Amino acid sequence: MNNGVIVELARENEEMSNVDRLVNLYHLLSQVLVFGVPGEVAEFGCHAGKTAVFLRMVIDHFDPTRPFHVFDSFRGLPAPGPQDAYLREGDCAATADELRATFSRWSARLPIIHEGWFESTLPRELPERIAFAYVDADFYDSTLTVLSRIYPRLSPRAIICFDDYADHERNPRAWGGLPGVKRACDDFFADKPEEVNVLIGNGDLAFGMVRKG
Repeated sequence: MNNGVIVELARENEEMSNVDRLVNLYHLLSQVLVFGVPGEVAEFGCHAGKTAVFLRMVIDHFDPTRPFHVFDSFRGLPAPGPQDAYLREGDCAATADELRATFSRWSARLPIIHEGWFESTLPRELPERIAFAYVDADFYDSTLTVLSRIYPRLSPRAIICFDDYADHERNPRAWGGLPGVKRACDDFFADKPEEVNVLIGNGDLAFGMVRKG
């Protein structure tokens, strides 16, 4: 795989991504694929697909038979709750057609698209087994909804990667604009055997990950 595409995609999506994010996603997803962790790949909160298209490239390089799902309202964010900050209802809106256009521009195969609010689509449309999940849900309730639904379906050694997980004790430079994400992850995993690990980069990367025991 030509990793030079990371720089191109980061430049195209500079408001929502960067090289640090894509490099970490590359290493986490490729681990799951190379070591044959059973299950499918899913992204929760895909916007116009500029990260999803990179996940597709990694899948197609290492295991092109692996199904790939994206879940998004395609109507922007829901109303924030008391744990949330920075973004408002309706922000980050992109349409499914915009996602399709992104994949067409990069000559990439479309994922399986699930359109609607998480509380509606996840109970009916989640794959039975999940090997890798990228959770970019922005708000407390949305993140908690995703975690509660996907956790029972994670295969052993499956990986979840969280965007906007800002742990300033372990990564002081992390961007902390969406505090509900860390609170939701910490609340969910408080009684689980897994621990949320913090990932870092050269900039303000706010990433966490969990590997299913």
